[in-house]
Amino acid sequence: MFDKIIGNEEIQELLEQTIRNKRASHSYLFVGTEGIGKKQIAKEFAKALLCLEENKYCGKCKSCIEFDDNNNPDFILIEPEENSIKIDQIREIQRKVVEKPIISKQKVYIIDNSDKMTTEAQNGLLKTLEEPPEYVIFILATTEVHKIPITILSRCQRYDFHRITSNVIKKQLIDLTNQEKVEAEDKALEYIARIADGSMRDALSLLDQCIAFNLGK
Repeated sequence: MFDKIIGNEEIQELLEQTIRNKRASHSYLFVGTEGIGKKQIAKEFAKALLCLEENKYCGKCKSCIEFDDNNNPDFILIEPEENSIKIDQIREIQRKVVEKPIISKQKVYIIDNSDKMTTEAQNGLLKTLEEPPEYVIFILATTEVHKIPITILSRCQRYDFHRITSNVIKKQLIDLTNQEKVEAEDKALEYIARIADGSMRDALSLLDQCIAFNLGK
């Protein structure tokens, strides 16, 4: 299910068990620093929850195909607008959440950077989390969990993501440079892996910058 995602394998396995056992909770909280795969894992988990195959993750059904095309009506991604998640965005959730799924048996909402909700937005979301429709699942992702009220935290199943080790990042960088046939010194990749400070996203960004800077040299 998470074949292409590096790091936090224990969380990946727990989420895979959730799919196999059909034991999904109504709300999840993914906590951890930026660039370690929270949003990526949340999206793959959402795709699996919406898959039309029983206890599977087929990648071929109507739901999976439309998910990959960013066109699945049962998946909704909420992100900050102008650096905050406002009450109007939550009201839109409240208005739509009562509508039953169109393709799948469930609807999945991901609220990325959920720590950026305004106080009004937090209160509005709490009302929905207190009595969610049986077919709705929320996944909140945050880097600053202390900004989320305990009333919301207590209603979520929490997963704490850890920084990816420099050795794991370096191995991924080696694999990528080999695939792209890019010459790179071992010390250079080790340095990138170290200064990425546990963030695979930052490591890949730094690698891209280095390749672009040295292109043709």
